[in-house]
Amino acid sequence: MAKLTEKQQRFADEYIRTGDVMRSYMNAYQNVTKENSANAGGSRLLRNVNVRSYIDKRLEELKSKAIADQEEVLSYLTSIMRGEHKEQVLKGIGMGEQMIADMDVPANQRIKAAELIGKRYGIWTEKHEVKDITPRFVEDVPDDDD
Repeated sequence: MAKLTEKQQRFADEYIRTGDVMRSYMNAYQNVTKENSANAGGSRLLRNVNVRSYIDKRLEELKSKAIADQEEVLSYLTSIMRGEHKEQVLKGIGMGEQMIADMDVPANQRIKAAELIGKRYGIWTEKHEVKDITPRFVEDVPDDDD
């Protein structure tokens, strides 16, 4: 990927942040004052292969940082289930005063975490007894009586 100019990168970063082609272009290219020119210039930049690949790469990075993957979710649920996770709560200390205190996660939330992990691994599947009933055909039709 070729290096972007400073203005191209400024446009791309602004576009990632706002999604507004015209405003992003006007912020990057401050000498452009007409909205029609900004829309045309921004659209042209979005068709530029280098700018587009930079935007796509940055969006993918932001997406991967923002969304938890399976391993992170399971790790978090496991820490709650094992009581390794603390919860912050307000605690009254008298005379209307309060303070923030760390508290163990309640048992019902630890059980819920265990249930979610169990569902993930199929531990809680119900067993149903299914009988295989296959029809059996009996030839009891008499031969022709001719």
